[in-house]
Amino acid sequence: MRGRSERGAVAVEFAILAPILITLLMGIMEFGRAYNAQVSLTNAAREGVRVMAISNNQASARTAAKNAAVALNPSLADSNITFSATTCTTDAQMTVTINYTLSTLTGIAGPFAMTGKGVMLCGG
Repeated sequence: MRGRSERGAVAVEFAILAPILITLLMGIMEFGRAYNAQVSLTNAAREGVRVMAISNNQASARTAAKNAAVALNPSLADSNITFSATTCTTDAQMTVTINYTLSTLTGIAGPFAMTGKGVMLCGG
């Protein structure tokens, strides 16, 4: 059993450690969300360049990229997606780049500029 002089020690220790633990938890959440967004951007760029390399249609490629990035909030806009060329000629290399700004949950840091890039040889 504790003595009277140690009665509030646990509360004081918790008050000192609680902000550190909460900051650590928020950092883990932010990192996980940023990692998920980066994976989504990379997959969306890969899907967009695949469709562009096969069909040579920018509208279809933009739609495929947007459909592959459904985890992003707010979702991708056409202005986020750029192509290295307007058409995909056989045996040429096509690059699709997706630029996205990720806002943070906590507002402590950010927003973060993120990029996903996909490269493929044209002609399927």
